Formats: sequence, structure tokens, C-alpha cells
Amino acid sequence: MREIASKQQLRLAFARWAVVTVPLIVLLGFASSRLFPVGSNNRWYVMLVKPGFTPPDWLFGVAWTALYIMLGLSLAMIINARGSKLRGVAILLFVLQLIVNLVWSPLFFGAHQVSTAFIAIVLMFVLALGTTLLFGRIRSGAAWLMLPYLVWLAYAGALNFEIDRLNPNAATLVPSSATTQMMH
Repeated sequence: MREIASKQQLRLAFARWAVVTVPLIVLLGFASSRLFPVGSNNRWYVMLVKPGFTPPDWLFGVAWTALYIMLGLSLAMIINARGSKLRGVAILLFVLQLIVNLVWSPLFFGAHQVSTAFIAIVLMFVLALGTTLLFGRIRSGAAWLMLPYLVWLAYAGALNFEIDRLNPNAATLVPSSATTQMMH
């Protein structure tokens, strides 16, 4: 026998998932960005020539926190959509794009592989776009929550591309051991 859940039950089920997915995704993103110093805390990054449209360091933390919260809410909506035949594929695609997302920071800031990091952003964008399209077929709200992420990935991709173009030997740059920069 199939029972129809009330709107209250559906909201509570979504909230239970969101309480798990939002902190998990924020924590994973935070952990990935802490494996190696990022931004001005990374002496190698400081040495790079950056394009004029590079935002201040603080904006990255704010933007990624907001984006990870929206990703977590979006995923919770899809996990909660138990009747959808596309749900499993959509969740798998989401997880794949998230894995690529989590690999980007260590690839760029840790391994200094700017070109490979750009390829990762392109792959991340393609996977996130596919995820957004699938999410849209399941829950339109989940797709709308993915749109700022797609915009940010396009911007981050342009930034990564320009850093790669302006620093053809980025991987071989070695920061001096003497620095006046204070590490936080």
C-alpha cells in the first residue's frame, strides 16, 4: 500500500537530510582547502602573476561557503525525492563533480599543476552542468540552487586559465625560503 506523505512530513524529511548534507559538504570543502596553504598564505601563489579580475582572498572563502551550503541543500532535495527514477544517477553525478571539486585545491595550490587544475575545472563544470540538468528534471529548486555554482565555476575557470596563460612556468616556480610574509 502506498501512502502519501503530508507536506509537513516532506519538509521534515528534507530538513533531516539537509542537516547531514550541508555540514558534510561544507566540511569536505573546508578540509580540501586546508590540505595546503591557499591564497596569500601560499608563497608559491603569491609569486604568480594574476589577472586584473582576481578577487580579494576573503571573497573566495565567502563564495565557497555559500556555494557549498547551496550544494548541500540541493543534494538534500534530490535525496529526498524518493519517487524519481533519475535520483540515483543524479546523486552519482553530483558525487563525481564534488570529488573533482575537492581535488582542485590540492592540485592547484599543492601540486602547482595550473594546467591540470584548469582541465579539472572544465570537467567539474561539465559534470555540474549535467548534475544541474538532471536535478532540474527531479526538483526545479535543486537546479536553481546549482546555478550560482555554475556561474562561479565559469569565473574560476577563466581565472585559472588566465593564471595558466600568464605563468607558463608556474609548476617550476619555487618560493624563496626567506619571506617576510606571516603565515596565519
